[in-house]
Amino acid sequence: MSKESKPPVKEIRLGRIKANIWANETDQGKRYNTQIRRIYKDGDDWKETDSLGRDELLLAGKVLDQAHSWIHEQGG
Repeated sequence: MSKESKPPVKEIRLGRIKANIWANETDQGKRYNTQIRRIYKDGDDWKETDSLGRDELLLAGKVLDQAHSWIHEQGG
């Protein structure tokens, strides 16, 4: 099953920056993968990209820090 076909186990969002976290079962136990995205509006449609500008980098770091903490709380 791909990341796009199942929902993430956790989404962390600050403004227009978000991290989606997926849990994957492995022979060594549960492992987590994280994807960071920027949300933007194109006309009437909301879209996402993995491209970040200078002004979004610090916010992305804060989102990733929260994702890291959440994963550690899960025992991952």
